Amino acid sequence: MSSTTQSAARTRISALLDQNSFVEIGAGVTARSTDFNLAEKKAPSDGVITGYGQIGGNPVYVYSQDASVLKGTIGEMHAGKIVKMYELAIKTGVPVIGLIDCAGLRLEEATDALNSFGDIYMAQAQASGVIPQITGIFGNCGGGMAVVSALSDFTYMVSDRAKLFVNSPNAIKGNSEDQCDTASAEFQGKEAGTIDGMGTEDEVIADIRRLVGILPANNEDDMSYAQSEDDLNRRVEDAAQCISDPALLLPRISDDSAYVEIKPYYGEDMVTAFIRLNGYTVGAVANRSVKYTEDGSKEEFGKVISARGAKKAAEFVKFCDAFSIPVVTFTNVTGFKACKCSEKNLPDALSKLTFAFADASTPKVNVITGEAFGSAYLTMNSRSIGADLVYAWTGAKIGMMDAKEAAKIMCDGEGADAISKTADEYDALQNSTDAAAARGYVDAVIDPADTRKYLIGALDMLFTKREFLPDRKHGTV
Repeated sequence: MSSTTQSAARTRISALLDQNSFVEIGAGVTARSTDFNLAEKKAPSDGVITGYGQIGGNPVYVYSQDASVLKGTIGEMHAGKIVKMYELAIKTGVPVIGLIDCAGLRLEEATDALNSFGDIYMAQAQASGVIPQITGIFGNCGGGMAVVSALSDFTYMVSDRAKLFVNSPNAIKGNSEDQCDTASAEFQGKEAGTIDGMGTEDEVIADIRRLVGILPANNEDDMSYAQSEDDLNRRVEDAAQCISDPALLLPRISDDSAYVEIKPYYGEDMVTAFIRLNGYTVGAVANRSVKYTEDGSKEEFGKVISARGAKKAAEFVKFCDAFSIPVVTFTNVTGFKACKCSEKNLPDALSKLTFAFADASTPKVNVITGEAFGSAYLTMNSRSIGADLVYAWTGAKIGMMDAKEAAKIMCDGEGADAISKTADEYDALQNSTDAAAARGYVDAVIDPADTRKYLIGALDMLFTKREFLPDRKHGTV
């Protein structure tokens, strides 16, 4: 254990890890370059503290940049220490957590620093899909460091002082920090969707600890497990009342209300979160038509998928599949968001979401909670793109489109009575769950209150699922 005076970097490690669990590695490393009198500058640990410890008893590797040492800049030895963490983490199957506070590349070391920075990228690329990578941004994370953040699986930012940017706001033509702070946590969380959460320093550390507690340690850790005494057959009596906002539904279904939402500020028409069922970690993807806030107000989105929501969900599904985390979808959607901004991004975002579900070999279950119409329904983990089991709540509707709208098209030029009669007939013949079940598109129609019981049973049955996809290097979507 190190007895070095506590810096902000060490304080963050102490707050993040279980008490007295941190073991430092490479404490004696310093810069070896002597250009520009660098050897005369004191650089303990070369500006980054590295080692391993535990979070909730789970082992992790961690590095924390020290802005008080050469402003936390990355030099050859600094980068080498981070790469060492990745090498050990891959060998042992343990997550890596990076606590960022960095002024960028160390100019005095020039190409040595640049090449070593590339070594970090390579280490992250090799670790992707093998171990979880989590980043917490506590100060500056600019230029090439923004790539380090983006190569991670999850990123959290301190709201009041952290900065994440490739180009600083003042370097963007026609913009300045006081006009639009593109480096702020608010912008990155709500507009860019590059971070998974924000808050005070204590809140960010708590979020990282909570996330580590629900994730598997590596890609061979079959479904992260935590002991739970929650009744497997527990009914969720008010499940139907939460149909519009799955952020209310998911904690009710989960063991002991375990719930970790990912990217809560971005693409809010879609909820992505980790929950637990029968002790096992499950990834949930759900359509949201209404968001209820703590002050009692609500924001309405409609039963649509936006480009942002689709992008968020696709990335989440890919992560779950890489780590064999089962995916459960809660479908209540009638179409796509209609606006100029969303339209120019929707085809690409929807193709990625469709591919993510179709390509995923992890267990996949779909629960149709409300309406499931048209190609928007197909995109949400439908039977046709690979769902292993599909359940529908009583009263749910599945079909091409809303019955009244279909009747207007089918009865063009006819009177209101004909339209109404056709709508009723269409609703019964084409949009009912019974019609979908008769064709094998739905496996069972269930009481909303029994959703937890059915999901636990389905995932228990699918635990040993093995799926063999076409032989190929990788898809291109």
